[in-house]
Amino acid sequence: MGHNVELVRDDRLSDVAEYAYASVVRESARVVFTAGACPLDQEGNTVAVGDYAGQAEQAMRNLVSALDSAGARLADVAKTTVYVASTKRADLVTAWEVVRDFLGEHDPPSTLLGVTVLGYDDQLVEVEAVAVPE
Repeated sequence: MGHNVELVRDDRLSDVAEYAYASVVRESARVVFTAGACPLDQEGNTVAVGDYAGQAEQAMRNLVSALDSAGARLADVAKTTVYVASTKRADLVTAWEVVRDFLGEHDPPSTLLGVTVLGYDDQLVEVEAVAVPE
């Protein structure tokens, strides 16, 4: 975990969620806000059409690249928001499991939500983050 991000736990809240419920940034000279990472390849084509897990994987790879370009890494993430174009909870969970796998032991607060439509043709998943690099 990054030294600038403290993940907060509270035993008054359920431990069913696979993330901390809050994070605190004590000191920082820099905060990185990413755009939503989309499941696009370098040519701008939507990959893994119809595949929630495949699109989540590409979105996370793109998020890692965006963070790296800004001098941050996944361990510096203070919060994520995961958008899934579906009304089925199972599709949201499928995308979320990929995001969690990328984050590993670092489990910052996250919001997971189903939406009607996302910005690119055939897009099913988008992930944005706020990071506080050391």
